[in-house]
Amino acid sequence: MKKFLAILLATVMTMSLLTACGGKDAAPADVASSEADAAVSEVLADGVLTVGTNAEFPPFEYVGDSGEPDGFDVALIKAIGEKLGVSVEVENMEFDSLVSSIGNKIDVAIAGMTVTDERKNSVDFSNSYYDALQYVIVPEGSEIATFDDLAGKAIGVQLGTTGDFIASDDVDGASVSQYNKAVDAVNDLINGRVDCVIIDKNPALVFESKFAGQVKAIDGAQFDFEVEDYAIALPKGDAVLADQINKALDELKADGTFDKLVEEYIGQ
Repeated sequence: MKKFLAILLATVMTMSLLTACGGKDAAPADVASSEADAAVSEVLADGVLTVGTNAEFPPFEYVGDSGEPDGFDVALIKAIGEKLGVSVEVENMEFDSLVSSIGNKIDVAIAGMTVTDERKNSVDFSNSYYDALQYVIVPEGSEIATFDDLAGKAIGVQLGTTGDFIASDDVDGASVSQYNKAVDAVNDLINGRVDCVIIDKNPALVFESKFAGQVKAIDGAQFDFEVEDYAIALPKGDAVLADQINKALDELKADGTFDKLVEEYIGQ
């Protein structure tokens, strides 16, 4: 009998110790969950998502009739804000300062920004929301038609964009003029100060229409440019915020909102 009681007591004590150990093991998971919640609240706890853009890149971002930033990207991030239950404040900044301002002046950035390995060193990105291709804008009558024709030319680009990287790094002997505003590059093209401008397809087509008869936009496929992905730049390491924004993007695509914004701002 005594032997049985001793065995029973030992068993109860062992179970108690195991339960206690299990409780200690559970604590880190609880802490991790709390830290994840805190990571979200750091960005969204005040109910405001501060977004950086560069309103010089129509139709994705531009200054609207109200004097405030407008365009596809601006409308998209505001729709995402509605899904997240927060208001969106848009800051108009120089494109080249957007990445360095995330986590400081702004929470995220959306500005027709291409996902690159270099930018991934500083920020994370949402899922891609748009495929883009570089175009080349030339004066009417220009003989520039292929990548080899760009060698030694004076090329206008918007500072910090893919066009800037191509002209500066890949084109032999190019003289590269960098502008904070894409329209300034196009104006210098019209005035003969540069031979061409490298810029994304959609703004290139906008400028071709705006300056009809003076310039033409050439499909980047003729220059062997690669297709790029636009995405929202996010704070480095904030996986929870990235997941929320990606889910909001998925919902906007599923409910038809995304397609409506494409039709409204970009068209076919």
